[in-house]
Amino acid sequence: MKTIIHGLEDGSGVVILPREMLDSLNLQVGDELEIVEADDGVILRPVPCDDFERQMRAARDVMDKYEPALKKLAEQIESAGVSCPTT
Repeated sequence: MKTIIHGLEDGSGVVILPREMLDSLNLQVGDELEIVEADDGVILRPVPCDDFERQMRAARDVMDKYEPALKKLAEQIESAGVSCPTT
């Protein structure tokens, strides 16, 4: 499989991994990879993280993406007088 290194303004590069590869390797956006230099190229290795950390990162990503909708839903729930449990 081939991909291209895309340049950023600061001179660094970004490698885009196709969705099929992410799925087959059980990787998600935001996962950490270790970069190892080898004689014939580079090796990317996932940095192990626990499921809780991954789930929290996924939850934050969803909340960031849908923040306006979640705020509107919270306002509707509040105006309807529905009480929500607090921790």
